Amino acid sequence: MPPAPPLRTQSIPLRRRFTPDAGTDLQRCLLCETREKSVCNGIGDTELAILSQASKRLTLPPGTTMIEEGTPAVAFFNVTAGTVKLFKSLPDGRRQITGFADVGHFLGLTNAGTYSFGAETVNTVQVCRFLRPQLEKLLTDYPLFERRLLAEVTDELAEAQEQMLLLGRKTARERVASFLFSRMLPPATPSQPDAEGCLVSLPMTRVDIADYLGLTIETVSRTISALRREKTITGTDNHGIRVLSVNRLQEIASGQDSR
Repeated sequence: MPPAPPLRTQSIPLRRRFTPDAGTDLQRCLLCETREKSVCNGIGDTELAILSQASKRLTLPPGTTMIEEGTPAVAFFNVTAGTVKLFKSLPDGRRQITGFADVGHFLGLTNAGTYSFGAETVNTVQVCRFLRPQLEKLLTDYPLFERRLLAEVTDELAEAQEQMLLLGRKTARERVASFLFSRMLPPATPSQPDAEGCLVSLPMTRVDIADYLGLTIETVSRTISALRREKTITGTDNHGIRVLSVNRLQEIASGQDSR
């Protein structure tokens, strides 16, 4: 009779794989408020200790380069707080912001050996960092985790397609409205989708917004001012934006605006 196949890592008792800091790491993951929004929801509570030991939590100040385009892809990042801007660069220094990663985004996935984009923190950002060998082992041992990452990649593809439509066919007014609508936080009263007071999350600068939308900063400022005059949006005390009419903003973003 041939010998029995070796047990998978998943079936080994958890206590055998704990390090002295495993309890602390596990508590960090169990108390993480963003777990349900991230790839970590592919791991059950029983196996969460393994995930916690495979990652390291980092707090990065604004303006920190997390990923440098063209460098070896040795680590991957799960954003648990803050906002990260993603960009592509030209040899002469020009760059195009391709997106903004918020809580729940997983950055750095690639089949190539190098990163295909750059990433820089917009504000104070917290991430869980996985080194490539650790991530590959997790993908092998936990199919649910692998499936959740596949869903993340699918979402990124959909976002890329939306960005192509935004830059290729939408007017400046539609681009700005689309961006504000995409950054809108959930309303205080979900039963009233057009209720006043929906805030827009804008930790990035107007320059970053203009770069992302393929517009000048003057055009972005003029368009936001026009939306304020029309009572679609208004300003807040901390230079933020509050949406006064969600339906109106959505109509503009989708090209249904007759103006």
